[in-house]
Amino acid sequence: MNKSATIQARIDPGVKQRAQKILNKLNITMSEAISIFLTQVSLNKGIPFEIKIPNELTEETLLKSDTGLDLHKVEDSRELFKELSN
Repeated sequence: MNKSATIQARIDPGVKQRAQKILNKLNITMSEAISIFLTQVSLNKGIPFEIKIPNELTEETLLKSDTGLDLHKVEDSRELFKELSN
């Protein structure tokens, strides 16, 4: 496929930086991620995931998570599954 079209977008630098860290772990470039997203938009004939405004509890939980409040921490997944099975 000929990849010659160019897209320019302005985005919050923090969002870009956080996304880049995740994409690096996945070994996917930003361009590849955008291409995957746009391919899914085309295939789904719309946004390929649900977009909605979070309810008050979800919004509060996300804000607490962002600030590190009320987090439950475990050493590893084994400990987490042990706690969940009790």
